[in-house]
Amino acid sequence: MKKNKRIAAWCAAGLMLAALSGCQKKAADGFPGPAEQAGRKLDQVTEKTGHQLIEAAEQANKDALKAGQDAKQKIDEATGDASAKLNAATEKVGQKLEQAGEKIQESAHEARKN
Repeated sequence: MKKNKRIAAWCAAGLMLAALSGCQKKAADGFPGPAEQAGRKLDQVTEKTGHQLIEAAEQANKDALKAGQDAKQKIDEATGDASAKLNAATEKVGQKLEQAGEKIQESAHEARKN
C-alpha cells in the first residue's frame, strides 16, 4: 500500500505542476520554458508509471485467477482419487460380506444335516 500511496502522491504532484506550468506564457521564441518542459516530463513519467501500475494489477489479477484454477483442479483430482478409493474399499467390503454370508449359510446347512 505504501507504493500505491507514493504513486498517488507523485501523480497529484505531477498534476499540480502541470496545472502551474500551463498557466505560464510561452517564451517569445515559441519554445516552452523550463517549467513547462519539467511539467511535460513529469506528465510523461506519471503516465508511464500509471500504465505500469495498471499492467502490474492486471498481471496480478491473471496470476490470482490461474492460481485459483490450479487449486480447483488439484482439489477436483484429490476428490476424484478419494472417491475412487472409497468405491474400491466399498466393493472390497461388499465382497467380504458376501463371503461371510456364504460361510454362514454353509454352516447353517451343515448344522441342519447333523
